[in-house]
Amino acid sequence: MATRIAIMQPYFLPYAGYFRLMCDVDAFVIYDDVQFMKGGWVHRNRLRRHDGTLGWLTLPLKRAPLNTRINEMTFAPGHQDTFAAAQRRFPLFARHAPEAGDVIRSVGEITGSPCDYIIKLLLLTAEVIGLRPTVIRSSNLTIPPELKNADRVYDVCRQLGAAEYVNAPSGRALYSEAEFDRRGIKLTFLPDYRGGFDSILQRIADQPTGLLQEIRTNCR
Repeated sequence: MATRIAIMQPYFLPYAGYFRLMCDVDAFVIYDDVQFMKGGWVHRNRLRRHDGTLGWLTLPLKRAPLNTRINEMTFAPGHQDTFAAAQRRFPLFARHAPEAGDVIRSVGEITGSPCDYIIKLLLLTAEVIGLRPTVIRSSNLTIPPELKNADRVYDVCRQLGAAEYVNAPSGRALYSEAEFDRRGIKLTFLPDYRGGFDSILQRIADQPTGLLQEIRTNCR
């Protein structure tokens, strides 16, 4: 049973604030069986180009119907070459910063589905930072297909025996504290993040020291 849990979609090399959801929880649930949002952060993030400006590094995905789930997405034909060319626009991949070395190498080693690859990077990055969360994929749970939105979250909490659900600050507009109380679950929101918002890969390459402390400081 997981007393304290957090749930979040798998994001590609997200900012440091994302990793707060892995701190001090019994289980971090990767929400991988919900609809893929094309304009979101699941498959892309911004890194610094040679001139110092931010540019998108985007995973080359095959076009899919609107209702395709994250764990159903596939790579586009020729994705290895396309992605390798895209990485050359960002100096950190040539710089081989020692602290980011393992993550940088793994970014270039695409294996499995896009979802598997993104999750692999998340877990490796968490380990480099100093976090070792217990991770559960929501697709490995048995969530009734008729449940939508908040009802799916309630069911994940029920299945894992959660007494507390930790959520990102943006969730204030989505979830009702009273409804969680009615179900016997404490709803906790993280504060607005007060650290850097660059991709975690950029942060590890440029400012590797103090990341874990920054993340933990921003948990309360």
